[in-house]
Amino acid sequence: MTDREETFAKVAELIEPFNKKDMALTEATSFAGDLEWDSLTVMDFVAAIEDEFDILITMNMQAEIETVGQLVDAVEELKNEG
Repeated sequence: MTDREETFAKVAELIEPFNKKDMALTEATSFAGDLEWDSLTVMDFVAAIEDEFDILITMNMQAEIETVGQLVDAVEELKNEG
């Protein structure tokens, strides 16, 4: 399993409590469209991601992240910077 696959698996695990519709997750799963998250859910989830990976996701980055795959890419990038 690659680092990216491990990150995807961990992100998917963190999404689970917020996945009220029990959607199957893919790289293309959209937070707003598919999971129907509101801004409060997004904030709670981002906090969980930041804690898990010990990273900081800026508001600008959050605005650009629309899918699970984009989030995994951002986490990988931030982990490698740290």
